[in-house]
This record gives sequence, structure tokens and C-alpha cells, in this order.
Amino acid sequence: EVQLVESGGGLVQTGGSLRLSCVASGFTLDEYAIGWFRQVPGKEREGVSCISNSDGYIYYEDSVKGRFTITRDNAKNTMYLQMNSLKPEDTAVYYCAADPTAGSFCSSWSFDYWGLGTQVTVSS
Repeated sequence: EVQLVESGGGLVQTGGSLRLSCVASGFTLDEYAIGWFRQVPGKEREGVSCISNSDGYIYYEDSVKGRFTITRDNAKNTMYLQMNSLKPEDTAVYYCAADPTAGSFCSSWSFDYWGLGTQVTVSS
């Protein structure tokens, strides 16, 4: 059974940092495109950062460039999102996702496997 489980969310002040983790089971993560997405009520789920499984391309949404870093540890079958210099507008539910055929597309419709999400709240 394919499963993704996020952790690491929480409440942090503006300028603070959090590291989100996502443990994969039931498949080998390094064979898949991976990504982090976020969603706030009333808005579509947006791609924050993704790593392509076709060419290794790493995508970052413009508002997080220079602040967020996506990585993966193949030995632990785990992906991470390091979030620094957090802003109130980063507040959202964050989801990890994986897909064997997403390629370089960091869009929610490209990914079939999803975690349940973890809440990140940045206070001003």
C-alpha cells in the first residue's frame, strides 16, 4: 500500500523556521517525482516545490525561492521541506505528494499519491 505521512508542522512566529518531513512507504521514493503543496481555505492547492524524476529539475514557487529547500533522503525513503524566514502568508496546510510519471510538472493534477497534510501557522 502506497502511503505518505507528513510531520513537522506547527505554530511559529514570523521569521522562524520549520522542517516538514514526509515518510513514504509501499514504494521507493527515489523513483518518483516528489513535491510539496499547500492549500488555504477557498483557494486551489498550489505547488510549493517539486523535484522531477525525469531530469532532477527542482522547482520553487516564486514566493518561496531563497527561503524554502526541498530535499530527499533515499536511504530513509523520506522527503523534507526546510522552511526559513517564514511569513504569515505561508500559513496553510502543507501536503507532500509523489508520482511515477509527473516529470517536471509541479501541479496538483500531476500527482496521484498524497499525504493527509500538516498545518503550518505563522503568526505576525
